[in-house]
Order: sequence, then structure tokens, then C-alpha cells
Amino acid sequence: MTPGFSVHTTARFDRELRKLNRHHPDLAALYQRACSILATDPYNQSREHPIKKLEGGKPGQGQYRVRLGRIRFRYDIEGQVVYLKACSLRREETYR
Repeated sequence: MTPGFSVHTTARFDRELRKLNRHHPDLAALYQRACSILATDPYNQSREHPIKKLEGGKPGQGQYRVRLGRIRFRYDIEGQVVYLKACSLRREETYR
């Protein structure tokens, strides 16, 4: 199956990814996995991926989120292009 979407990053996303990559060596593999998921099914129509459409999200701020382990990737979809907007780490004490 050929990817139907192209994945692009923003400057903010690149900065956050570089900062997190220093302390999380597994981040590169998670980033590659996120890119492959978003290139094929960014709307999660197959219901196979941990993707959520965020409520109240405005265009340009990351209307969707994909969760891979402790890493969260926020993105927007414009036509056939996925723009990765933010990359963040969920803290361990978040849900305690």
C-alpha cells in the first residue's frame, strides 16, 4: 500500500523533537512509527491506532494527537498533507 499523505514538520516540532531526543533514545523509533501511521491513516479510519481528534482544537494548533508510549505528537491535516505541530512527553505523575 502506498502512502496517501505526505508528512511535514514545523520549526516548533523540530525544536521539541531535538530537545526530547537528548534524554529519550527510543524517540527516533517512535517518530518513524508515527510518520508511517500518519502517512497511511491520519484520520484513523481503520481504528487501529491511538489517534484522537482533540476537542476545541483550532487549525494550526494541532487538532489531532497520536499517542505512542509516553510521547504525544500533535498534528493538523490539510488536504493530503499532515503537519506535525508539537511533540511532548507525558509525565509519569499526570494521571495519579
